[in-house]
Amino acid sequence: MEGEVVSNTRGEFGGSLPVENVQALASSVITNSSKDIPHRYLRPEVEFDQVSADESLQIPVIDMTKLLVNNDTDQAYESAKLHSACKAWGFFQLMNHGISEAIEEMKKETEEFFKLSLEEKMVCAQLPNSIEGYGQAFVVSEDQKLDWGDMLFLLPLPLPLRNLRFWPTTPPSFRSTLDRYSSELKRVAISLLRMMGKNLGLDQEAFTALFEDCVQGIRMNYYPPCELASKVMGLTPHSDATGLTLLIQVNQVQGLQIKKDGEWVPIKPLPGAIIINIGDILEILSNGEYSSIEHRAAVNTEKERLSIAGFHSPNLKAMVGPFPDLVNEENAAKYKTISHEDYVKLIISSKLDVPHNLKTNLSFRVSIQHAMLGDKPQPFKKLCSCSYLPPCIVEQNTARTAQTEPSTATTLST
Repeated sequence: MEGEVVSNTRGEFGGSLPVENVQALASSVITNSSKDIPHRYLRPEVEFDQVSADESLQIPVIDMTKLLVNNDTDQAYESAKLHSACKAWGFFQLMNHGISEAIEEMKKETEEFFKLSLEEKMVCAQLPNSIEGYGQAFVVSEDQKLDWGDMLFLLPLPLPLRNLRFWPTTPPSFRSTLDRYSSELKRVAISLLRMMGKNLGLDQEAFTALFEDCVQGIRMNYYPPCELASKVMGLTPHSDATGLTLLIQVNQVQGLQIKKDGEWVPIKPLPGAIIINIGDILEILSNGEYSSIEHRAAVNTEKERLSIAGFHSPNLKAMVGPFPDLVNEENAAKYKTISHEDYVKLIISSKLDVPHNLKTNLSFRVSIQHAMLGDKPQPFKKLCSCSYLPPCIVEQNTARTAQTEPSTATTLST
């Protein structure tokens, strides 16, 4: 909020190798020949993926006002829809969420940021020891296939992790707008988590307490158009390693696709809706009752696509494992329980240990599965996020601190 003082003392989060800016690259590609696109972006296998042509197949729509209404009948009906959506789809669209004004302001700021020159945007560029800033996430190999998109990734919460070194000062109102958006988005996330806890038969306060001091990451995505859209991928197929994701479409260009019954289902965002999806941590906490679903971002041949993803994970001291109330003699724990910090270390180390010549993250998925699954094997799935990994304070990064702004505290201002 305006005038708030926050520390810039940070920990290590893993890094990403610098790669060519995709927005600039797209503007230089003047023909539809694959020769003009660097081979690291070409994904010929994408052409053969099964994409559903059934336009009636869409994720459920949940009305938040009905979840919060005092009418027991309406609330029970909408709550049952929410529970079913989390189990069967892992995705839903949320209407009447009450934060439309904050969303519209954030959308405007995001559009303005990506309109800046490359030189202006690079003021917020990622540093070697950080996943924050402007660039791409988790590029760990010179041979790795790359996504056709750029991002600005920031950590608004918790406040001690907030680093204004990466927060744009242009547009001038960007910081104050993001600060407000962060608070409003968290409020919606906590309300949904409270209802999910109730649906799971848990103590609502105990369940939501895990997220009260949550780690929140905001990722602003820019996917340039590409005439060879069928040969590139905006965002690699993945499931989110976090708890709950709230996605905003900045413009109405479609691109999000989710895996359902072996096919990719294109999602049509409703005007004003927030697209919600269950992350790996929430699947683990629910002992597998809720599903973290594989999804990806496709590219449009003619129009740019912009989106804003908000990732919410438990507080840094929380334990990641099946909630105790969901484990009994009839329903054994399907996952092990480890600290949030160890969970993050596991994900980062596994991601970085993938052999450079692999074109998929199979080894990563197997190592995470072996580490997190309990005695009973579960159906194989991707426990991976190409979009965001929740940070933990591993050790003091004095070198990184020296590269941040001179003072030991930073004042948030417009």
